[in-house]
Amino acid sequence: MTRFAKTLKDGLFLGAFLVLASLIVAKLDLNGDTRIDGPFYAIDGDTLAAGAERLRLIGIDAPEADQSCGEGQKAWACGDAARDALAKFASSPSVYCAGSSRDRYGRVLVRCRLDETNINAELVRQGMAVASGDYHAEETAARGEAKGIWSGSFETPRAWRAAKGAAAEDDGSAGADSGSRIGNGIEAIFERLKGLLPWS
Repeated sequence: MTRFAKTLKDGLFLGAFLVLASLIVAKLDLNGDTRIDGPFYAIDGDTLAAGAERLRLIGIDAPEADQSCGEGQKAWACGDAARDALAKFASSPSVYCAGSSRDRYGRVLVRCRLDETNINAELVRQGMAVASGDYHAEETAARGEAKGIWSGSFETPRAWRAAKGAAAEDDGSAGADSGSRIGNGIEAIFERLKGLLPWS
């Protein structure tokens, strides 16, 4: 390989590396959570409206608006109850949500708080949603105390949607894995680039 070709190859590698590094930095900057202040309107048990923006509470999956739980005389409108539980928090002027990623429907995936209360966790703790992310301890407690949906028989929201032929809901749990997928992709790129280095 001539000296010119080697210099050109090294220059191209350096340029590609700098472009990749700038893209990574830009991506990291975009991942800073954005705070959105309430009050909000509860569309259902895990979705809020902030004007035209839609917010999806990450890590939980609440019964759908027209979903019932229990059987026969003990049937109750758990979807409405889940929406009402979220609405109690969402209507406060002190409530806020934070997030940066979006689901496939364009909703911002958020964790919401009212003072010291993590609303996502509290909805699971009240038995108004199942955990699909970080809130398994809260789900175990609600199940043990037969709270909300755990007070009788019910279909998980995911199973209920599937039985109705509805499109699969993005419960936000996939968003938690996006960082590791990005990291694995970057690692693969660096492995390929290493093979191009003259000293490798």
